[in-house]
Amino acid sequence: MAITLKHKRNLSARASSKLRRQIRGRKKISGTAERPRLVVTRSTKHITAQVVDDLVGKTLVSASTLEGDLRAFDGDKTAKAKKVGELVAARAKEQGVESVVFDRAGNKYHGRIAALADGAREGGLTF
Repeated sequence: MAITLKHKRNLSARASSKLRRQIRGRKKISGTAERPRLVVTRSTKHITAQVVDDLVGKTLVSASTLEGDLRAFDGDKTAKAKKVGELVAARAKEQGVESVVFDRAGNKYHGRIAALADGAREGGLTF
């Protein structure tokens, strides 16, 4: 599998460092049909999780705080991230996915990223 992230020229030091960490992780992590990749995308307000089969290049399931039912959910961003993890785990179980490879996409395994992973584990996914 080739790395599909591209180096961009006019990035800040923080953004280019995150991109380097992301590329370094994607060299080692790849999703297959038996064990797809759980990708986490984090912004300042929202968090998104996708289960991706890299061999086909297809997203199997996804969940986000941008969805209507999670927008109405009361709680802080960490609680919403945990809810997204539980939701993506439930949707993945419906598709027959039991085990995934966790891809934190260059983010630290802390705070919202860890809460999403804990929610996915409680939902029944194994890493």
